[in-house]
Amino acid sequence: MNTVLAVALSLVFLPLGPAKLAAVPFMRQAAAHLGMSVGLYRVVGALEVAGVAGLLTGLTRMPLGVAAATGLALLMAVAAVVHLRHGDPPPRAVPAAVMALISSTYVATAMAAG
Repeated sequence: MNTVLAVALSLVFLPLGPAKLAAVPFMRQAAAHLGMSVGLYRVVGALEVAGVAGLLTGLTRMPLGVAAATGLALLMAVAAVVHLRHGDPPPRAVPAAVMALISSTYVATAMAAG
């Protein structure tokens, strides 16, 4: 199950992290909407890329996958809160909340498996 979760999470974050790092126009708009500098949004992108690397490495070294999924869960929980605090309607926070839940599920199942 963790392999499926790791791949699913990686497929979501793999295009988003580099787009933030490259500061493509859509990501610049998203950063501005949330009141974030492009530099800070690039940090978020770097964390997402690192999370993907950790998840994929975690396929053979579980502790790295758990650490990466924990980081992504925290990052996405914060993202959901940031959306709500900036006046976005709750449905705009749902994707981040879902990614936090999936990441947390990865952590829980990995810890249960030992």
